[in-house]
Amino acid sequence: MPRTNILNSLKQAALRLRCDARGASAVEFAFILPLMLTLLFGLVEVTTGVAADRKVTLTARAISDVISQASSITDTEITDSFAAISNVMSPFNTSTIKSVVSEVKINGSGQATVAWSKANANATARPVNSTVTIPSSLAVPNTYLIWSEVSYTYKSSIGWVIASAGINLNEQFFTRPRQSNCVLYGTSSCP
Repeated sequence: MPRTNILNSLKQAALRLRCDARGASAVEFAFILPLMLTLLFGLVEVTTGVAADRKVTLTARAISDVISQASSITDTEITDSFAAISNVMSPFNTSTIKSVVSEVKINGSGQATVAWSKANANATARPVNSTVTIPSSLAVPNTYLIWSEVSYTYKSSIGWVIASAGINLNEQFFTRPRQSNCVLYGTSSCP
């Protein structure tokens, strides 16, 4: 008899356990929590990365725009425009940003060469008289362009979804000189 009571008791306990759902939500939460955290931190990382990419675009545009408004420019003015990057790129760390601004001369046959080029401390200027490729829609013969290039490595502060090495963000922007045919740098006439 005691054996049947034990079996009956076990059956009843199994039926009560099967119908009891009090711990189900805790178990479901334990399964879903890692996925929810990954989605949350991934969303924060990706949206911050998109914001950094947008800031790089704005920085390239700002440098090109500022330089193209001058009729002549000095080293100090170019250095000041590179320093202004910290305001455009805020709140991102600008200590590793690479910026180059160049004037491109397009000859009568549409070939583009560098007239002058300056870079910030992290980058290398383009060689003068080197041939460069520009968009065909901008290759108007016998004109000049101001070309800014900005490169930034976005490193996530969280590092949950985006690799710790970061993502390289690059942008370039072209503008035409506004006050004269070219922006003079170190010469008294357009080269």
